[in-house]
Amino acid sequence: MTDEETGSTAPRRLPVTDVSLVVLIGTSGAGKSTFARRHFLPTQVVSSDFCRGLVADDENDQSASAEAFDVLHYIVGKRLAAGRLTVVDATNVQPEARRQLVAIARAHDVLPIAIVLDVPPGVCAERNRSRPDRRLPAHVVPRQHRELRRSLRGLEREGFRKVHVLRGEAEVAAAGIELEKRYNDLRHLTGPFDIVGDIHGCRSELETLLTRLGYVLARDAEGRPVDAVHPAGRTAVFVGDLVDRGPDTPGVLRLVMGMVAAGHALCVPGNHENKLGRAMDGKKVTVSHGLRESLDQLAGESEEFKAEVRAFMRGLVSHYLLDGGALVVCHAGLPERYHGRASGRVRSHALYGETTGETDEYGLPVRYPWAEEYRGRALVVYGHTPVPTASFLNNTICLDTGCVFGGSLTALRYPERELVGVEAEWEWYAPVRPLLSDAPGAREGRPLDLADVAGRRVVETALHGRVAVREENAAAALEVMSRFALDPRLLAYLPPTMAPSPTSRREGYLEHPEEAFLAYRADGVRQLVCEEKHMGSRAVLLVARDGAALERRFGVAGPGAIWTRTGRAFLDDEELTAAVLGRVRSAAERAGLFEELGTDWLLLDAELMPWSLKAAELLRRQYAAVGAAAGAALPEVLSALEQAAARGLELGELASRQRRRAADARAFTEAYRRYCWPTEGLSGIRLAPFQLLAAEGANLAVRPHDAHLAWIDRLVAADDPTAPVLHRTGRMLVDVEDEVSVAAATAWWEDLTAAGGEGMVVKPLASVVRTVRGEGRPGGLVQPGVKVRGREYLRIVYGPDYTEHLERLRMRSLGHKRSLALREYALGLEALDRLAAGEPLWRVHEPVFAVLALESEPVDPRL
Repeated sequence: MTDEETGSTAPRRLPVTDVSLVVLIGTSGAGKSTFARRHFLPTQVVSSDFCRGLVADDENDQSASAEAFDVLHYIVGKRLAAGRLTVVDATNVQPEARRQLVAIARAHDVLPIAIVLDVPPGVCAERNRSRPDRRLPAHVVPRQHRELRRSLRGLEREGFRKVHVLRGEAEVAAAGIELEKRYNDLRHLTGPFDIVGDIHGCRSELETLLTRLGYVLARDAEGRPVDAVHPAGRTAVFVGDLVDRGPDTPGVLRLVMGMVAAGHALCVPGNHENKLGRAMDGKKVTVSHGLRESLDQLAGESEEFKAEVRAFMRGLVSHYLLDGGALVVCHAGLPERYHGRASGRVRSHALYGETTGETDEYGLPVRYPWAEEYRGRALVVYGHTPVPTASFLNNTICLDTGCVFGGSLTALRYPERELVGVEAEWEWYAPVRPLLSDAPGAREGRPLDLADVAGRRVVETALHGRVAVREENAAAALEVMSRFALDPRLLAYLPPTMAPSPTSRREGYLEHPEEAFLAYRADGVRQLVCEEKHMGSRAVLLVARDGAALERRFGVAGPGAIWTRTGRAFLDDEELTAAVLGRVRSAAERAGLFEELGTDWLLLDAELMPWSLKAAELLRRQYAAVGAAAGAALPEVLSALEQAAARGLELGELASRQRRRAADARAFTEAYRRYCWPTEGLSGIRLAPFQLLAAEGANLAVRPHDAHLAWIDRLVAADDPTAPVLHRTGRMLVDVEDEVSVAAATAWWEDLTAAGGEGMVVKPLASVVRTVRGEGRPGGLVQPGVKVRGREYLRIVYGPDYTEHLERLRMRSLGHKRSLALREYALGLEALDRLAAGEPLWRVHEPVFAVLALESEPVDPRL
């Protein structure tokens, strides 16, 4: 609003929004540059004179003005894009000059603010005459002053949101600037928050949800809820659409308004509040989409209450920045470029979202899928478009789970990122469009898109937060996926890499169980399970109960699939693949697993043996070649050394070292040969399942490991005993606080490895475990498993004579590998969560692809 001339020279504080475009307006010599230097930082001021000097080496060269203003506009645009307060120091007395600046402010969704220095033309002319570097024709200042005077009354119509007019030298000298925070800037509030989705008049469900969240309701004399406070000081945040359609819009408003007034809640407007407010203000609106219900319900309320409702809705701010900018709450979602901005466009997007201009088969607008493209740092929590279940998508989440349509009312606990919901008591309003069709998690969701995986990606996981994928790693994964991987409709999971145990200092060992036990004990994990590590290759199996099971769930007919850690078909022979799957399916049927888990498909994690079944060419080219070369050369070396010793030559340590090398070479050959044996059809093949990953509607991977091993034992026992294929996984439970238990597990590992076994995997019995921080708060993920490999097996990994170099090998760095293991584990469980929730392929495929991408991160392959 325009400041009125007061005729006083008392100090005036001019409010200026902290992120805005301040346009100084005044004739040459009015003191704009002095005013800017006094009240703003040098970096905040963009001067036309300075820009003129940049392009012409002369700040007074008027012939360079066009180019100078091009530079000025460019700098202003860059600063506003970065969210910086920017001040333009130029005369700006002509409407066209101001119009361009207002357009730039609007383009970047910031407020344009005018500060007018209306100084008498005589004073301005005298100041110009006193400047030796400036020679202006006599007519310039009077002309500029006339243009300024003509502009004063129209500045607000030009688009300036605030206009401050300073009249005369004294008022200019006495003025000060008072920076104001944007209404939407609540970054100083850090929570914790409970963010509640669209309520639509469902007052009873809101009371139930708040109670479940731990709030204590306060009621008025008539028993109506008018406030709710959390004993732990949490703050509720409402995403709008409190009103319309449901049975008690006044009750919802009374409760939410009371919470906001008491400082126990925040609220942003929804499109329904916007429309109801206009209707209550007497403006012409179309009474539809539940507005009639709200107006009828409010008709029975007092005029005082209705006035409070109107004032409440008028005061709602389009969106809020919270928790240092890490959280944005709005009604219909908000791209990152709009966060913290203020304009009609921002408010419109926050209230209504963006549509494609099309309508669906129900006659409703098709909404632009902005969340699929969102890559911002802040978590955006919104509602507006009902979905059957709330789920994270690219660091956004929609909490409108259609309570008024018979769905549920959902809240997000922040920063915990936990969802809490209550079922609707009734279908209060019949939806025009079924909830399923508009859900990000709808099973019929869109097909895979290259844009989903190209470039740098960030995948939101429930267990490990946001996991970033580098662009170059995504490109490598895309190469594998597009050329070698299975049909992506079947590729629901990829196993994570596994970190080795902390390096052992025990004489003669690089890895030993005692370090694994100590590491888990330090993380606060007491109960562990040690599982035998098999001499094969990791395999994931998708097993169908009948021929149509996978067609129903995955859209691909067949018995199932077996794939490797990189998503490739494990076996080239389709008949052999079907035979292996058939044995697993028959055993699962006899063991009653399909019935017990209520599913007609199973996803299993397993080891398929022998190693030579998949790695025959690697064995021939690498391991057999090394063994053969050593076997051919070292006997000749030893023979020559023995002959030299017989002639009396002093060989010192040389002969002993070569004998050790020969022994190491024999041990190397024996080690890799244990992983190779002939197979014919199913004969010779052994499959060792060790975990059931998923079934219809269930992520089983989060269950305790003893439950998995019990299922697996039943599965193995149900195999054909006359020609078994399924193989039991040996295991031992360990209590790290019990020395006897630890000693027994260590001895078991020593026996396994002494007999030629690869070693064991040590896992927390409870499967998913977090460390504990101060005050009992959960910390980061604990390693889901570490491998402890035997001395002889490590010859295959590090070379025949690796024991001669243990001190150097003990310097190996495990940090990157351990980080990789945690990230891939979280991504794998995220994929299983999405699969169990029935989410579409592109959502399941996102974390699966990320696992493959992370596999191309540079890390020592021997770890």
